[in-house]
Order: sequence, then structure tokens, then C-alpha cells
Amino acid sequence: MSTPIPHDPAAPLFDIVVAGHGAPGQPTTPKQLPHKGGAVNPSVDALRARFGSAIGRHEVVWGETTVYVERTKVAEVCAWLQSDAAQSYEYLSDVTAVEYRDHVRAIEVVWHLRSIKFRRFLRLKAELPKDGKTPLEVPSVWPVWKGADWLERECFDMFGITFTGHPDLRRILLWEQYKEGHPLRKDFPLRGRFSRAEQLKNALAADPEARYSMEELSVVEAFASLPADMRQRLGGGEKVGE
Repeated sequence: MSTPIPHDPAAPLFDIVVAGHGAPGQPTTPKQLPHKGGAVNPSVDALRARFGSAIGRHEVVWGETTVYVERTKVAEVCAWLQSDAAQSYEYLSDVTAVEYRDHVRAIEVVWHLRSIKFRRFLRLKAELPKDGKTPLEVPSVWPVWKGADWLERECFDMFGITFTGHPDLRRILLWEQYKEGHPLRKDFPLRGRFSRAEQLKNALAADPEARYSMEELSVVEAFASLPADMRQRLGGGEKVGE
């Protein structure tokens, strides 16, 4: 049996990230930025040197750099950006998607990354062609940033994009039995796919009063009213976001 190494009370339990530490010069707020063009985030050249053809075009709009990445390489690229000492993108602020009205233009999955240490912002995009052949899926970055858990679930719920490798990919805003598709897709009708009568019928069939009421609700009763697959997950002691 190994002897545990005693912890030094004076030593921090985790790495302390100091904003701007390692960045040259005194940080200042940029002004008079051009709409397009301007200084490119130095991480773009570093990405091309590391990943070659997996890194596509880039653009700078209002001082923010966006770089396009091959969809199958997203997790690998993000892991390197997070772990490499010269990059240090330790914070994932958002995962979302964009679908344009142009039915030919690809859906874009978007990641917003921040390096607190170097005061850098980088936007990654991966394109998913709507050709009926390319699956609407990208690798999950949950193993890199645990904060991606609910962000990816929301993107899955609203756009129908699958994040392969996510530990618990299911709807987060709509109920799991929602049958009308994904509300932020451009082909989703404003009034929903079902008529109001059908929506009401489905809502009543779900028996919402069995789970929500103004009176005290027994936990046992609420558990019994859940779908079988959800009861199985909860009964097995699921662990999310760890």
C-alpha cells in the first residue's frame, strides 16, 4: 500500500490563472477597430503549423478572429488549444450553431474560446453540409472542458446536432418525448409542426399534473411518472458533468 504524499497547506490546490500573465505589454482596450481585417489572433498560425490542412480559412471581424476547422478534428484541436502552454485556452464560453436561410449553405457549429492568461479570444467553426449524406455530428469537447455538458445538450436540443462522445446527450430545454423536431432549424414552422389541437392533446397525454402541482408532491410519485428510460438512468445513479 502506497503512502499518501502529505499536502503542503501553503501550496494552492489548483493552478491560479492570472489575467494577462505572459502576454507582452500592459493590457489595453482596443479602439478604432476596422469592420474587417486587422490583427489576426496568433493562434491561427500556430494551428496551421500543428494541424495543417485540417485548418481552413480564417477571418477577422471587429477585431475577433474566426477560424474554420475540419469537423472530425474539432476535439483534437480543442484539446491542444487547452493544454499547450503557448495557447492556454482554459475557458469555453459557448457552444452554439448557425443555420442560414440559404438551403445550400452549410450549418456552422461554433465554439467560443478564451485564454484568460494571454487575454485572447478565438472562435472556431465547423461546417456541416446539408447534403443528406454528411451526418449532423461533431466530436464532443466535454473531455476537454466539462462546462461543455449543458452547452452541447442545448445545441443538440435546438438544432439536432449530435456531439459524439458526450456522456449524457439528451434534450435540456424541451422534454425528451418532444416529437416536433428542433426549433432553431430554419425549416421549423413558427407555429410548430403539429396543430394546436395536436399539441394540446400531446401535452394532456403527458399528464403534467402528475409531476407539477401547487400541492406537495411525493418524490416517489414523481419518479413513478417518469418514462422508463429516465427511471433506468436515475436508478443506476447517473453521474453527469464529472
